[in-house]
Amino acid sequence: MAKYSKTHKVSSQTQDEAMRIARGTQRPGQTKEQTKLIAQGIQKGIDQYKKQYKIKARELDKQLKKVAIQQQSNPRGVMEPVEVIKYRHSPVPWILLILSWAGFMTFLYWDF
Repeated sequence: MAKYSKTHKVSSQTQDEAMRIARGTQRPGQTKEQTKLIAQGIQKGIDQYKKQYKIKARELDKQLKKVAIQQQSNPRGVMEPVEVIKYRHSPVPWILLILSWAGFMTFLYWDF
C-alpha cells in the first residue's frame, strides 16, 4: 500500500472558509453550481498558500538550526565579521531635477 495518497484531503475548516468567502462575493443570479466552483477555486488558493507558508517555515527552521549550530561551535561568542555593504547613490537624478526646474522657471520668466 502507498504511504501517501495522491489525492489531497482538504480540512473542513478550509472548505467552510472558502464557501463563506464565495457566498460573500456572490453575484445576483449566480447559481449554486457556480458558487461551488468559485469556492473550489478559493479552496485551492488557500491550500496553495498554506503549502507555500509551510515551505517558508521549513526554510526558516533550517536557517535557525544552522545559526544555532554555528553558535554552539563558537561558545565564546566570537562571531565572524559581517560584510557591510554601503550603497552610493548617484547625484545625476538630483542634478536633472534642478536643471528641469531651472528651465521651467526660465521659461515662465521669458513667457511674461
